Amino acid sequence: MSADPTQVLAFETDCHIFDGCGFPSPGLHSFLFEPILGDGDSNVYFNKTMLLALLGSIIIVGFFWAAFRKPQVVPGKLQMVAEAGYDFIRRGVVYETIGKKEGEKYVPLVVSLFFFVWMMNLWSVVPIAQFPVTSIISYPLVLALIVYVLWVSLTFKRHGFVGFFKNVTGYDKSLGPVLPLAMLIEFFSNILIRPFTHAVRLFANMFAGHTLLLLFTIASWYLLNGIGIAYAGVSFIMTVVMTAFELFIQALQAYVFVLLTCTYIQGALAEHH
Repeated sequence: MSADPTQVLAFETDCHIFDGCGFPSPGLHSFLFEPILGDGDSNVYFNKTMLLALLGSIIIVGFFWAAFRKPQVVPGKLQMVAEAGYDFIRRGVVYETIGKKEGEKYVPLVVSLFFFVWMMNLWSVVPIAQFPVTSIISYPLVLALIVYVLWVSLTFKRHGFVGFFKNVTGYDKSLGPVLPLAMLIEFFSNILIRPFTHAVRLFANMFAGHTLLLLFTIASWYLLNGIGIAYAGVSFIMTVVMTAFELFIQALQAYVFVLLTCTYIQGALAEHH
């Protein structure tokens, strides 16, 4: 194994079974990278995940700009793809969850969140990059906090302080004696647990998916020696299968993230009964 665990490669390329070296299993070191600019002691720090996040943002903005800078009545292929993606989120997520009248103003935000999260997830299967940005907790956490702040501000704006209190505590006088306990549980669930679970759901799936891909990829290379070649083939097939499955999970997690976002917005706008 490399003496420096922050190298980009997650394993040594000259390490194979029967060579006297142990299996270089993936771990936390697989999610650490040397800074491209600066270091831990300076005010400037820029690493691979930041670069991928920046490139992903540029790709998304560039794609939609190229698709809609000269919109046509009869759309070309690029415009058609962009319109299909935009319309899917607008009608299939925002309208279905919040409603057309209330939800229209939130469509740009939700569409942006979906494609940003999806792009950050997709880096996992892009050659050379091969790392999902959302497997670093800070990125899903910041996105979840943006949604959280929006939810809190919308609830205050729509219902005022008293209405906000009833909204986040699930106030329902018909609960009788258990009302105080129910309100306490709802309060902690909405105020503290909600942003945490919103972020962790995305982070955990991408972290686990990337770890599995690394595991089978490293195993394919590690077993490529002697009789282990037969097992390397099986591991390689699993790598292909897991890559296909990960493509599905990447899109699904982006969809779930924005679906929850719309659910929170809808809850903030709904009248409390």
